[in-house]
Amino acid sequence: MRNLLHFYCRRDLPEEVVFGLGSAVDCVFIAGESLDPPMVVFGRTLTMEVDLAQALGVDYREAIETDNEKAWEVVRREIEEGRPTMLSGDVFYLDYRKFKVHFPGHRYVLVGFDDESRIAYLADRLAPDLQPCSYSALAKSRNPPDAMTTYNLWGKFHDTMIAHSLEEACALALRKNVARMLGRDSSQGDLLRIAGGGQEFLLATGLEGIAALSRALARGRESRNPAFTASYLSQTIEKFGTGGGNFRKMYSGFLAWAREMTPDLISENLPALAADAAARWTDVSVTLDAAAQEPAVQSHWKRASEQVRAIHQMEAELFEKLGEATAKS
Repeated sequence: MRNLLHFYCRRDLPEEVVFGLGSAVDCVFIAGESLDPPMVVFGRTLTMEVDLAQALGVDYREAIETDNEKAWEVVRREIEEGRPTMLSGDVFYLDYRKFKVHFPGHRYVLVGFDDESRIAYLADRLAPDLQPCSYSALAKSRNPPDAMTTYNLWGKFHDTMIAHSLEEACALALRKNVARMLGRDSSQGDLLRIAGGGQEFLLATGLEGIAALSRALARGRESRNPAFTASYLSQTIEKFGTGGGNFRKMYSGFLAWAREMTPDLISENLPALAADAAARWTDVSVTLDAAAQEPAVQSHWKRASEQVRAIHQMEAELFEKLGEATAKS
C-alpha cells in the first residue's frame, strides 16, 4: 500500500506511518476445531488499506466479487489500463510461497500477466523482484474453496488527490484505532465472520482479543497438535510480515512520528509504552517457540499466558490514554 500510494498519489510515507494512519494495529483472536491450527492470532486489521485512504482523504475503494471468472476479468482490465491493483488472498495457495501454511487476508499487488504461459506477476513483501504465480494458484488464493476467504477482494484508486493534512489524518486514524482496541467498533469481527463462511469459531478483537489469547494459552498444551499451534502463533506474532512484536514495533514508530504532528494527542511516554509492548510480544513469540519444541511442558504455556496478560494491561493503558486525548480534540 505504501508503494501504491507513491504510484498513484506521489506521496512518500514511511512504512510505519502508512500502518498507523491505516488504524491497523489490533489483536484478532480466532479459535475453532475446524481451524488448523485450532487457534490463531493476527496483529493487524483487515481494513488497513481502506482506513489509510479514509484518513488521508483519498478515494480508494475495495470490493469483493464472488464470481471467480469475473473477478479475474476485472483486475486483468486494470492491468491492461496500466493500473497496479491490490489483491487479497491466502498465502497457502500461492505457488511461489515455499512455506505452506494458511494465512488468509494476505495482501499483494497484481502488476502484470501472460496469457500464453498463464502466469500472473505479483509484488509481494518477500522480495523486491516480481513473483510469478500461475493463474490457477492465484484464483485459489483469492477465493479458497476450503478455507477462510476474502472473496476475490480487490482495490482501486478512483482519484489521486489527498484531501486531508497529515495532522487531520493522524487524529482520524487514532480515533478509529482507539475505538477498535477498546471494543467500541466491532467492524473487524463482523468482517471476519463473513470471511469465515458460516464456520463455527470463537472470535475476539482488540483488548478482548488479547485477553482471550491469554486464556487460551493457559490451556494450550491440551489443544489439537500443540507443537504446530505454538509454532504458528510464534511466527504470526514475530515473523509473518509484522515488522516485529505483533506489529507493535511499527505502531510505536508511528506514534513517535505522530507526536511530532499532533503533540496534543500523544503524550511523551506513549511511543515508549508501545515500544515496550512490542518487546513483550517478541518475548511471547520466544516463549511459544519453546513450547513448540516441548509442547507437553506446561510451564511454557503458563508463561506465555502470563506474558500476554501483562501486555493486556499495558495496551489497555496505552489506548485508554489515547482515547482520553482524542476525545478532547
